[in-house]
Amino acid sequence: MTRVAFHAPLKPPDHPTPSGDRRMARLFIEALRRAGHTVEIASTLRTRDGTGDEAVQAETMRAAATERARLIAAWDRDPPALWFTYHCYYKAPDLLGPILSERFGIPYVIAEASRARKRLDGPWAGFARASEAAVDRADLLLAMTAHDRAALDRDAPAGQRIVDFPPFLDPGPDPAPKAASDGLRLLTVAMMRGGDKLASYRALSDALAHLDRDWTLTVVGDGPEREAVEAALGRYGERVRYLGQVADAARLRALYEAADVVPWPGVNEAYGMVYLEAQAAGTPVVAEDRPGPRSVVAPASMLVSQGDAAGFSRAVEAVATRPDAGRKARAHVLARHGVDAAAQRLAALLGDLT
Repeated sequence: MTRVAFHAPLKPPDHPTPSGDRRMARLFIEALRRAGHTVEIASTLRTRDGTGDEAVQAETMRAAATERARLIAAWDRDPPALWFTYHCYYKAPDLLGPILSERFGIPYVIAEASRARKRLDGPWAGFARASEAAVDRADLLLAMTAHDRAALDRDAPAGQRIVDFPPFLDPGPDPAPKAASDGLRLLTVAMMRGGDKLASYRALSDALAHLDRDWTLTVVGDGPEREAVEAALGRYGERVRYLGQVADAARLRALYEAADVVPWPGVNEAYGMVYLEAQAAGTPVVAEDRPGPRSVVAPASMLVSQGDAAGFSRAVEAVATRPDAGRKARAHVLARHGVDAAAQRLAALLGDLT
């Protein structure tokens, strides 16, 4: 077995707030273990600066120096065989892995790295430089979207290895058959935050106005913009049911399986775990045609032009009438986005490094 030091600078895997980032960090740990490695959480240091505050960045860099000193002392005689970082970009750079990998002479791998050279000037300049340096240092980059891959290829130092690595999840057992219903049962699962998440809720609300069939919408999620989300969907009254945050995985899976369609515009989603979770549960999805959703949405589901509310509603009705859409969506996830397939890829890729 290879001992792997794991770090997720954007959001540690034990962070109390659920999100796609936390979920993917945990899934990478599981895939590494299934690939035959022992995984050690090297640090829970969170480096994210969402506002471009130079004082916050300076303090985070000091905290990172303290963490590096701690790990150097702890690993002096017994370092890990490989450092693995999940998610590194200008708002949350890896301030540990590049230096410690160099210090101990071990391979350095980043999954879901992003390039943003335009950020080398401006309020995130210090973090952007650190992120670019980390990505430059990596021996192997796992590109999880075509959008990220293009920038990684463009700015790669000579000889750096970059491979495509699709997002993945544990698809779970075959879903139960859907019960009959007179109306269209819709489900969305998303945090209620400002910015892109709120924009997606508003785009969803606009699309619902064009549905011709009777429908209900169940909303799973909570957050600081709950009032704004409820205001955006308020015109639909009791047709919309709010469940808040659903932490129980079995309950959430049952909600996915019971739905006919999961419509979520996905404004600027990196890829969107909701699409993988829904399709794994045998439920098709509808999203706007953007780079993130495009990387995970199955052909049996549908992508719609950005901002086309009427087209979005037509797509929802179309996939709901396809009897095999859910089965094909799950088959797509099993073939391309399952955790066992990810573990096999990791075993081969990391075996070449260690």
